[in-house]
Amino acid sequence: MKTPSHSSESECNSSGPEERTKKQRKKAAVNGDTVQTPSKLNGCSTESSSLHSSNDSESDKEVEETPEQKEGAFSNFRISKETIRLLQARGVTYLFDIQAKTFNSVFDGKDVVAQARTGTGKTFSFAIPLIERLTATVDRKRGRPPKVLVLTPTRELAIQVAKDFKDITKRLSVACFYGGSPYNPQMDSIRNGIDILVGTPGRIKDLYQNSKLNLSELKHVVLDEVDQMLDMGFAEQVEEILAASYKKGSESNPQTLLFSATCPHWVYDVAKKYMRPQCEHVDLIGKKTQKTATTVEHLAISCHWSQRAAVIGDVIQVYSGSHGRTIVFCETKKEATELSLNTSIKQSLHGDIPQKQREITLKGFRNGAFEVLVATNVAARGLDIPEVDLVIQCSPPKDVESYIHRSGRTGRAGRTGVCICFYQRKEEQQLRYVENKAGIKFKRVGVPTANDIIKSSSKDAVRYLDGIPSTVIEYFRSAAEKLIEERGAVPALAAALAHISGATTLEERSLLNSDVGYKTIVLKCSQEMHSIGYAWRALKEQLGEEIDDQIQRMTFLKGKTVCLWVFFFLFALACISHGLVVITQPPSASKFLDSSV
Repeated sequence: MKTPSHSSESECNSSGPEERTKKQRKKAAVNGDTVQTPSKLNGCSTESSSLHSSNDSESDKEVEETPEQKEGAFSNFRISKETIRLLQARGVTYLFDIQAKTFNSVFDGKDVVAQARTGTGKTFSFAIPLIERLTATVDRKRGRPPKVLVLTPTRELAIQVAKDFKDITKRLSVACFYGGSPYNPQMDSIRNGIDILVGTPGRIKDLYQNSKLNLSELKHVVLDEVDQMLDMGFAEQVEEILAASYKKGSESNPQTLLFSATCPHWVYDVAKKYMRPQCEHVDLIGKKTQKTATTVEHLAISCHWSQRAAVIGDVIQVYSGSHGRTIVFCETKKEATELSLNTSIKQSLHGDIPQKQREITLKGFRNGAFEVLVATNVAARGLDIPEVDLVIQCSPPKDVESYIHRSGRTGRAGRTGVCICFYQRKEEQQLRYVENKAGIKFKRVGVPTANDIIKSSSKDAVRYLDGIPSTVIEYFRSAAEKLIEERGAVPALAAALAHISGATTLEERSLLNSDVGYKTIVLKCSQEMHSIGYAWRALKEQLGEEIDDQIQRMTFLKGKTVCLWVFFFLFALACISHGLVVITQPPSASKFLDSSV
């Protein structure tokens, strides 16, 4: 499922085609996210004192800036020319909202607690001002202890944050320490001297307690995904790490920066021991009802766990296609491994995989080596994987914060995305709880129908055909001509497309709970029915008691129409023979299911 990119401006003096120039202007990046956007056109130079250079051609009209672009213009902030150049190399042309609102406070050394939706560029919110402060007083002394410590809950997030720092500074030493990686390179970094240290609590604590790492000269401490960092699993480790640098009530304590997409009230209470009384609070979510990214559509599919693996393959095909990126989130490592064995799933990622393999897996997913990633919460927090079209959650998570972070892997950088949550009947209450707390409304949809799958598969097959060179086609011309002569052009091509797409077998599934072998039927009655029992009795009177074995469940839709799932072939024939009005395949599954009561 392809989605448009977020747009912003990027102009330069160019003699290239007007269409290409306009396209370049519209590309943008959420700062801290990876976007394939060139920083300048061929033969162009970009002035670092402003976002845009002047135009040589009068016909090349200047695109009007948005209020966000005006507020985030580099010229409004204390950012060096060198940093601007490196930001532009990352496709960053202005500061995003959270970055603009926190820059001065972070740069001036104030403590900050910041909350913003996923995918809005929180990493650069602290990275840019901290780099500007440290660059002013660069220390080249060998063995110097770190001035900045950034703690993250996962290894993958630590690697990404460290990369973001490295991308926008060439004068400061950035190191990344995490468990599962060899000690020797980390010890070499300590001996050479570190300016900015990013890592996970376990490895940082290990090195500190063994007197290998000196944290006594810290000037800035960042807790990324602070709600998880101060939760029971990490709170004790964080306390021990920061004990060397924090003294109760001391003004000489390091500057403390807390960032996350979710900040429950208890986070503020726990954080008080590290924060100065006059700390700044920047909340871009506030009392807004919707806590998730506004660019994400939220869908829900009822599916028994035994059918889930097979249904996920169909869902990926219809909502993402063979060329889109999909992340499937599971609750357990065992579940992730089992799902990854499905032929529609390409790779799995969870905590038990060796660190080196995890890095290779994430790199392959980012680079497009495979399109589907199965993961536990390892990939839920903070990771920037560009252009994820679809996020699937195998069940409603027990805490709403997990849903917010998982769904935030799509709909980033202004793109739109889809998040689909599978649930069983016993999980309906949990689904409603997520709706209420996250401020969203799930659209209940059925599983993809055979027509949906065929339509999507056909589009993918045509795309594959477009990529075949004409020189290769010539080798198959005689075989194609013979096939057309024997079978006819349309049947031969249709069979070829079916084989290319892999849609050689299609299973009929219930739109209500995804069970194989059932077809959803909408029954319309001339009289209003006040209860499901009335519908059961009416059907038995018309079709006999034996029909009871054919129907497994009924549910009312708005307007007192009954929607039920059945073994289609026998029941449909019986209904028609008794003159009942039956719609054997609702024209729009989501239209019916989303209106259920």
